[in-house]
Amino acid sequence: MASLKDVRLKIAGVRKTRQITKAMYMVASAKLRNAQQRIERFRPYADKFSEMLVSLRGTAEDAAHPLLAERPGTAGVGIVVATSDRGLCGSFNAGIIAAALRFARENTSAGRKVRFYCLGRKCCDAVRTRGGETALAVTGRMNAVDFALASEVGLAVMNDFLSGQVDEVHMFYGEFISLARQQPTGFKLLPAGGGTSGPEHAGAAEDFIYEPAAGTLLGELLPRYVKAQIYRGLLDTAAGENAARMQAMDNATRNCDEMADALTLLFNKTRQAGITNELIDIVGGVEALKG
Repeated sequence: MASLKDVRLKIAGVRKTRQITKAMYMVASAKLRNAQQRIERFRPYADKFSEMLVSLRGTAEDAAHPLLAERPGTAGVGIVVATSDRGLCGSFNAGIIAAALRFARENTSAGRKVRFYCLGRKCCDAVRTRGGETALAVTGRMNAVDFALASEVGLAVMNDFLSGQVDEVHMFYGEFISLARQQPTGFKLLPAGGGTSGPEHAGAAEDFIYEPAAGTLLGELLPRYVKAQIYRGLLDTAAGENAARMQAMDNATRNCDEMADALTLLFNKTRQAGITNELIDIVGGVEALKG
């Protein structure tokens, strides 16, 4: 049986751990409020942008802009993966990375080259460990994402697409659905407007008269569309990360409470056993003196 000192030290350690997990829960809660407000404000804009792009694309030929051009896929596939820089958020990052790697294996099996654009230290570490080709690695900036980061990533993937290094670009991120639910999501980023999953929620194209011409508008709007969809993925990932961390830290805090109760019970049993043994020794000594 463990000594009283060992049990007392374990109880103190568990209580200190509980203080840390409780503090991390509160920090994640404060960050989540801001991140949730940002993604909820941006989603209508991103959805309307997608709807407008579908309408424009229906009035112009695909060849009107290079970012709309469908290709055979022989050059390869680019995969943008948005994860967090830090862990302690349950299986949030693991789910995104698993979905991206599964998609990469499918393309590799089909003989297509895969290039990763890693956003977040967790993604960078996972791709590097598996020997994947990394075209872009961004770390230390996922704690406070901004449009400048989305613009930087968007320029990188558009340049690779236009130069023919990749024929398609897909993005994987953690979609924030609610406090209790965050799910890995993927969609086709390039050719622009070519996918129907992920943040593409456009309705049927309507008949509008555009001025300037639809082709000119596409030239202005397509680069912004790509950056806006990347930014949406970053905002979703930021909100999902903090929600997942809140859940993980709340579970950890409850586990600390249960462990502290179990250790306290063990401490009391150990102390009672020690007292009982001392009483037995005293009674045995008294009986020996009487004899």
